Formats: sequence, C-alpha cells, structure tokens
Amino acid sequence: MSWDPYAALGIGRTATADEIRKAYRTMAKDLHPDVRPGDKEAEERFKRATAAFNLLSDATMKARFDRGEIDADGNERVVYSQRPRQGARAHAGAGAGGYGGGAYGPGPGAGQSGGDAFDLGDIFSDLFGPGFSGGRGYSRMRGRDIRFTLDIDFLDAVNGAKRRIALSEGRTLDISIPAGVESGQVLRLKGQGGPGVQGGQAGDALVELKVRPHPHFRREGQDIHLDLNISLTEAVEGARVQAPTVGGAVSLSIPAGSNTGKVLRLKGKGVGGQGDQFVRLQVMLPETPDEDLKKFTKKWAKRGYTPPRPGG
Repeated sequence: MSWDPYAALGIGRTATADEIRKAYRTMAKDLHPDVRPGDKEAEERFKRATAAFNLLSDATMKARFDRGEIDADGNERVVYSQRPRQGARAHAGAGAGGYGGGAYGPGPGAGQSGGDAFDLGDIFSDLFGPGFSGGRGYSRMRGRDIRFTLDIDFLDAVNGAKRRIALSEGRTLDISIPAGVESGQVLRLKGQGGPGVQGGQAGDALVELKVRPHPHFRREGQDIHLDLNISLTEAVEGARVQAPTVGGAVSLSIPAGSNTGKVLRLKGKGVGGQGDQFVRLQVMLPETPDEDLKKFTKKWAKRGYTPPRPGG
C-alpha cells in the first residue's frame, strides 16, 4: 500500500508551504542520523519524512499527488505508453535509498513551493549550526530516477534499433534497443535521470519496453514461428517460394507432397541469429470453386481416401 506523506510529517492536507517546511525542520532536528546515531527506527522515520518533504515542498508534485495522478513515491498511478514516433511519457520514480527522494534528503527541485528553492545545506545549517552541511554527505544526494514505458515494434525488438524520445520536461533522449529484447525488460540509462542535489550524481532513466505483436511472426524464446500459405499445386508438386523472415525474405524449398501442418526449419533465422525460424505450411484452395478441380476429384483414383482424424 502507498504511504501518506502528510502523515509522515504529521500535518494535514491543508498545510501551507511554511507549515510543511516547519514540520520537516522539526522532525529532521529530532531524527537526523547524526543526532541519533545507530537508531535504525529513527533513521527510517527521517528517510520517510525527507521523502514526504521532497514531494510536498514541490508545488507541482504536491498538486499532482493531491489530484491522485501520482503516488507518494512520485510514480504515475497510470502508466503512460506511447508509440516511439510520439515520444515516451516519463515520470519521477523512487530515488536511491527508497521513499522517492534519494538517501537522506530531498531530490532535485525539492522545496520549490511558490518558486523559492530551498538549499539543503542552509536548512541543516539552520538546524545544527553554521558549517553543518548534512553530516556524512547527507546533503549530497543522487538525483531521482525517471521511469517510463516505450512501445516498440516486434522487428525492432528482435533486430535491435535506435530511438529518440521526448521526455516530459522537454529534453530528448537517444535509446539503443539491443537485439533480442522482450516485453517487460527494463533498460537502465546511467546518468540520464534527474540531476543530483548538492553535487550528487544524476539519477538514471529506466525504460520498460513493451513489444507490439507482429501480424505474422510469433516468438518463442530465441525461435521465430511463421504460418505460410501455399497453393495446392505447390503442395503436390513441390516448389521454391519466397518466405519472410525477421531479417528479410529468403527462398524456401517446399517438398513435393507437403500437407498442411508440415513444419520446415530455417536454421539461424531466429532472434539475433541465435535461434531458428520454423515455417508451418498451410495448403490453401482458391476461394472461388474451381470446376476443373471438382471434375478431377470425381475421377481421382483415391477419391475415397480418408485422412487420419481425431477419434478415428
């Protein structure tokens, strides 16, 4: 279950920006790990209070949380997914150390209520005296990770591709999609997330891939499967036909006497050249009834042949 940042700071939902800052200052002064060294419970409460301050002191994030658009960790309540040509919708995710704001302090942009940015070093100096910058590097923090989903075509997932996407804050991000990725796989782009605080390192961009299905190809592990229609003549006499693969069309030899369901193997034509492609033949008769074929079957010596059937 999602936690409540208002409860973490001990304030109501109508709290003003000054009340939010005052509540955080009070809790930080009491719970800071330098004040209570070795007290794990206090440290966890301090982290939670810091994450709450990180969210509620940012006017935009606070408004989005109040409207139910994001949860207490800054994650979208509805994951947006767009086609690559339209860009990808990104959102702030949990920072290092959990609770959405880095290890022990607000993430980038924290404290921007009414447009006034709070300097974390100033806050701790006010609390613990001049020269105190957070203790043990707590004021220098890693930026937030940003998380988003990206829809990609089946062939791009199999063969690899490059995509340029537009993030919600206006900047663009170039993504190299490795060959062979699958739906649900997450790409981590180091240093492409939110900026660090007080000289801390930038967060990462976490890209969850969603692979769109292909109208003809199916993937099973490293192998590709395809149903291929052939004519009655090709099935009876055999033929060479063009068969699509994930790397382009190839010439495929159809053995004489092939039936629907016969599977041919194209070695090395699977995902990234590692697997194979399996082609399942389907004999297709013309949609319009063929009078010559009807006359032939009436005179055919094996007219009474009954193929194997389930339960027979």
